[in-house]
Amino acid sequence: MKILVMDDESLALSRVERLLKELNYSSTCVSTLENFDTECAKTSFNIFILDINMPQISGIELAKKILLKQPDAFIIFQTAYEEFALKAYQIGAIDYLLKPFDKETLERSINRALAYRKENNITFLSKNGDETYLINQKDIFYIEANLSEVIIKTKEHFSYIDEKISQMETLLDSELFFRIHRSYIVNINKIKYIKTVEQSKLEFFFEGINDVVISSKDGAKKFREKYKEIQCK
Repeated sequence: MKILVMDDESLALSRVERLLKELNYSSTCVSTLENFDTECAKTSFNIFILDINMPQISGIELAKKILLKQPDAFIIFQTAYEEFALKAYQIGAIDYLLKPFDKETLERSINRALAYRKENNITFLSKNGDETYLINQKDIFYIEANLSEVIIKTKEHFSYIDEKISQMETLLDSELFFRIHRSYIVNINKIKYIKTVEQSKLEFFFEGINDVVISSKDGAKKFREKYKEIQCK
């Protein structure tokens, strides 16, 4: 999950960043609207933690702008005032935190967003020639980068989405998918078995299809670190 925090107060901004680090989340922190726009142009964020009272734009108005462009974004408001709570929830915020909040409170808010994301199946619109498919993420075996688009492999066919693989990575369920290479993301539930090949890379074989995908050396290392219980053959 990509998290952006915006607060015009530097101490409050640093505190949220520290709490997120303690929870093992990296974040991008900004204090001005200009920096907010710059970061959003570079990265697609999933969670926005916004202060409500800011001089350039209120968190409420900023959240409205975010949700117009990105309806699936999760908004968490932080403020020292209670009177904005109703308005915050009316525009679709996932949570409303009163300052000063602790690490456990922040963790519950993020977990709420993660749980909502998992409960709502993610479906992608992809194409192959004149044919268009609606593909649920659970049916994807792997995703391959292909210049400015990605190739989606299911049991039945290949298809294409006009999106970069880095963006796809942020949209997919991180508990279900793992990026094993700069060009490949695999569905953990579709793996039949794994072999170790040269330079300690991993070769992935899938249930029901004959395709084989090879990780990078770094991707294999990260995969082993996360899934230590998987014994590579």
